Amino acid sequence: MKDTLTRREMVRIGLGSMAALAVGGRRAGAEARRLHLGLVTYNVAKGWDLDTLLRLVGEAGFEGVEFRSTHAHGVEPTLSPSERGEVKRKCAAAGMKQVSLGTACEFHSPDPAVVRKNIEEVREWVLLARDLGARGIKVRPNGLPEGVPVDETLEQIGRALTECGEIASDHGVEIWVEVHGQGTKEPANMRRIMDACGHPAVGVTWNSNDSDVRDGSVRESFELLQPFIRCCHITDLWSDYPYAELFALLEGSGYDRFTLCEFHESVAASDGAAWLGRYRKRWEELQQG
Repeated sequence: MKDTLTRREMVRIGLGSMAALAVGGRRAGAEARRLHLGLVTYNVAKGWDLDTLLRLVGEAGFEGVEFRSTHAHGVEPTLSPSERGEVKRKCAAAGMKQVSLGTACEFHSPDPAVVRKNIEEVREWVLLARDLGARGIKVRPNGLPEGVPVDETLEQIGRALTECGEIASDHGVEIWVEVHGQGTKEPANMRRIMDACGHPAVGVTWNSNDSDVRDGSVRESFELLQPFIRCCHITDLWSDYPYAELFALLEGSGYDRFTLCEFHESVAASDGAAWLGRYRKRWEELQQG
């Protein structure tokens, strides 16, 4: 127990120091960091094939893509080595600065065999990410099972994520835990999961949930999870969610990674260029205050 706690403390200290250095550098007059815009294929592009997806994303000035499992692009662990090489080549040719993979792997089940199956599935996704040059894979909790103490479930998820982190770090990949699921999407519960995990290769994907908001602000929730934020999903930029504040908080923390559009509706490929263009314009407007 003593070794585990010490490691967790070191992780927190290291992440905090990195953030402080980043902010300090900006205050000293270094070039300002900026957010990057990318697309999660869920749900906007779930029907677009790989070539169409990369073309439309690139034309709209998006710089990255998170390939959600089961969609028409076909980026799955079943790809052969040659197929993986071709996907990697196409992403590079399209100028994608980030490629990530969106899985449905989850670790909240009270059945140990189900949890073990999901951990082994993570291993396959990590190997795919390594072969594609992807930065991370997204996993999630998906709720709190009935009849199980909440603390027990949160600790279980954290322990499973520690094992996933060990798998990922061996291959230069990160694990991004989506702030997701009934009960588990509560920022305080996600923080408890991350504290139970404590692995430096594991962070969170901010998911722009209504449960983030307190009195019209996300600051409280953001500060709770900020040391762990490795990715950010954004949804309807025309909604009442305080995106201008979120973007300012991300910038102010030194975050220089991606905000990934994860809109709830699918878009026909024929309308994709126009839709992505409108989304990017709104994203830029929100950062102008």
